[in-house]
Order: sequence, then C-alpha cells, then structure tokens
Amino acid sequence: MERVVVALGGNALLRRGAADTFEEMYRSCREAAERIADIASDGWQVVLTHGNGPQVGRILLQQEAAIDAVHPMPLDVCGAQSQGQIGYLLQVTLGDVFFERGMERPVSTVLTLTRVRPDDPAFEHPTKFIGPYYEEAEATRLEADRGYTMKPDPHGGWRRVVPSPRPYSIVETPVIARLVADDVVVIAGGGGGVPVIEDGPRLIGKEGVVDKDLAAAILAKEVGATTLLILTDVKKVQRGYGSFYPEDIDRMTVEEAQGLLNRGEFEAGSMGPKIEASVGFVRQGGARAVIADLDDATSALRGDAGTQIVPRAAL
Repeated sequence: MERVVVALGGNALLRRGAADTFEEMYRSCREAAERIADIASDGWQVVLTHGNGPQVGRILLQQEAAIDAVHPMPLDVCGAQSQGQIGYLLQVTLGDVFFERGMERPVSTVLTLTRVRPDDPAFEHPTKFIGPYYEEAEATRLEADRGYTMKPDPHGGWRRVVPSPRPYSIVETPVIARLVADDVVVIAGGGGGVPVIEDGPRLIGKEGVVDKDLAAAILAKEVGATTLLILTDVKKVQRGYGSFYPEDIDRMTVEEAQGLLNRGEFEAGSMGPKIEASVGFVRQGGARAVIADLDDATSALRGDAGTQIVPRAAL
C-alpha cells in the first residue's frame, strides 16, 4: 500500500472571503474530510498536515483583547493550541465521513514538534508577519514592553514579525510512522509544527513560524511516503501567473521546477515554498510531488489533474 502526505493549504480550513466563524471552519474541515476519505478509499495510507495562519492569528487577537484579564502565552504555545483545535475538527469530521461510508479507518492527531537550528539566520532577521494590526505608537510600546519586533505591514498598520527558521527534522516521526503503518489516518505537522531547538536531551520551544510546505516535505521523506500532495486553491501551477497569458503546467522535472524557481517565476509568499518543498522531496527520493486544487485531490493522485513534479522526463 502506497503512502501519501497530504498538505492542506489555508483555503482548506477557511475559504477566501469566508467569515472567520466556527461554523465556516467546521464546514471547510468537512469538505476536506470528504476528499481525504476519497484518497483513503483508493487504498492510500494517509498522513495529513495543514496550515494554521488564520487560527493562530485569531488566538493572538483573543489574547490581546483579554490582556487585562489573562496572561498572554508565547507563540510556540499558541501554535500548539492551534494544532489541537484544527486537529480536533479534522479528526471528528473524518470520523464522521468514514462512519457514513462504512469505512473502518481510525484517525489520530499528533501534536508535532519540528526541529530547527539554533543558529538559523532567521532568528536574527525576523520577517514573518503575525497577529493583529497596531498604530505606530502602540507598536513602539509593544517593542519596549514585550520585546517584540514590529514592522509596518504593506497592507497598512504595524504588526509583529517573528523568525521563520528552516526545518530539518520532525520529532514525532517514529510515532507517526508506526501509526500510519497500522492504517491510522494521522493528522500531524499542523502549521509546520512547533519549532524547537535541541539542548542536549531537551527540546526548547522557539517563537517562530515554520513554513508548512517545507515541513510537510520533510515529514513525507521521514515517514517513507512515495508522494507529497499539496492541496491549495489553484487547479495547476502556472508559468506567468497574474499576467495576461498565464500558462498551465501539467508536469515538470525537478530541474525544470528549480530553474523556474531560480528565475523568480513563483512568488515567495505563495507558490514559491510549494515548489521548493516539492523539489526537495523528490530530490531526496520521493517518487513525485503534486500541487493541485482540493477538489481534484483523487484525480491528481491518479495523474489526471494538478501539476506533477517528477525526478526526470518521461522516456
């Protein structure tokens, strides 16, 4: 039985333009659960990972609103909290779908820690915007009182920025691999996992945001997946995205994908990390990576949709 790591983009949990409510999030998780059940029905062993940006943002906003009543938690704790929240909703909706289809597939959520290096340059140069918007005076106060790094956001106002260190290993891989080998659908690596550094035998949480696609590629390699499936809200990767004449890409070798990435074809904040993660996974032994729309998940795995990234050109 082949094994796949499915990386759900933020759109799978909160559609563009949708209200940020529990009901909307539950509906989105239910839709994602239907597609994951389709994949499991096709005979795949599944590890499911997901984004958490909007959910962590909500947690941070709630903390700010209640600052006079409760002590705020650091970002690593908030990231762990979001993993539990999203994992719970995916776990119960998947369970419901399996029950309705008469499928016997257990589902489990694993709180996941992701190793990063303590000397990663990102810790000296934080760039990832998180949390609510502030006026400049309030941003200055937060820098002085809490030690935050605040920068003007291109969309207006001031926001906190945190490091985005590169991941190199997933702490819970042995547990995840054992579960998925027993046909458990495992939800893991949410939001890229909580970044931790090693201090001898100890793991120390760090405030930062790990790119979820890069973490998914590492997770896929470590659990022995043959395929990395990145589900987002575009049908295919495009050359010339946003131009008058965009061109869909059905298939790329890793060399072709890397060349386009090097030439700046893919934006750093959107498709770029997905291509980088795909290239990294295939170069480290993965059979292929696929980038596709959530609704096309099963056909993309069959090679009939999305963009396939493969080791070499077909003979």
